Amino acid sequence: MDIRFTKLTGIIFCLLPVLSVPSGCRRSENATGTPQVVKTKTGIEMVVIPGGFFEMGSSRGASDESPVHKVWVDSFWMDRFEVVQEQFRKYQISDPSHFKNPKNPLEQMNWTDAAIYCNERSLAEGLQPCYDEETWECDFQANGYRLPTEAEWEYACRAGTKTKYSFGNDPRKLKAYAWFASNSSKRTKPVGQKKPNPWGLYDMHGNVAEWCNDFYSKNYYENSPQNNPRGPAKGKERVLRGGAWNSTEDNLRSSSRSSDPSIDDTCLASDAIGFRCVRKAPNNKPQEKNTMEENKPHNPSKTGFVYDDIYLEHKTTPDHPERPQRLVAIVDRLKQNGLYPKLLKLTPSPATL
Repeated sequence: MDIRFTKLTGIIFCLLPVLSVPSGCRRSENATGTPQVVKTKTGIEMVVIPGGFFEMGSSRGASDESPVHKVWVDSFWMDRFEVVQEQFRKYQISDPSHFKNPKNPLEQMNWTDAAIYCNERSLAEGLQPCYDEETWECDFQANGYRLPTEAEWEYACRAGTKTKYSFGNDPRKLKAYAWFASNSSKRTKPVGQKKPNPWGLYDMHGNVAEWCNDFYSKNYYENSPQNNPRGPAKGKERVLRGGAWNSTEDNLRSSSRSSDPSIDDTCLASDAIGFRCVRKAPNNKPQEKNTMEENKPHNPSKTGFVYDDIYLEHKTTPDHPERPQRLVAIVDRLKQNGLYPKLLKLTPSPATL
């Protein structure tokens, strides 16, 4: 098993509804802001990941992380946390985990058991299962749960960043975001105790390495398609991402790749391997593969407010609706509710006095 992880000026702000843009919208070079969190019928929190381009891989990592290549990923939903043991037990499936705790990530899971869980969760919510349990082929058009593709996983982990980690390049900050060899006490920990990445996903670095849907190939990046890559058609091992409680700093990088034979024998499974689920965004329409043409832009509804320097210079009367104190209060309230990053800053025409 190969696991290598060890002063406000005259501007306009427009608040856009997050992720109300359907798949037919203009493709975004870099998705920004904090995506929406939704709760499933079974009470599991998921993050709605916006579709977008990103640069996958690293020119400074291991050889299988290059070449760096531009990838488009459609919008999808991803579990906010790694699947925990109490979720697995709901489906009357024996919990194989070594480090027992309802809130700890499920581990010692081979790939097929993870796929079975995805199907069971889909059925419990009245969704179409993604996996054929004889061939283990994945139906990406099904609306049920599945494991993320390797591209989806790295895109979600990076969360719009291009740095080594989702929080920057300094490994000394890892302890605030991840459980790994330096701070885990040689075991998994309850999920969600560390800081999330910019998109609100927890434990993307460390705790347990996470299964991806893809077969592993060291040279796959050399011929990977640009639109929604799904890995090689066949292989002997499946991709693992994120690193684990026993991983080194280097193997927790966003681009770091690993693999495992995914043998159907729980006795040979690792207590450093778990997973989280994804599903296609419910309003997603299939995108044409291998096309980089932009579709017609969608103009979402907007709400906003406008103010100019005159207000900040206190040249308005006390009862003016846009006095400085009110504007500052609006901005503060937006920040408190996590909405400030979702503002679109525009340059208006000069104000007429």
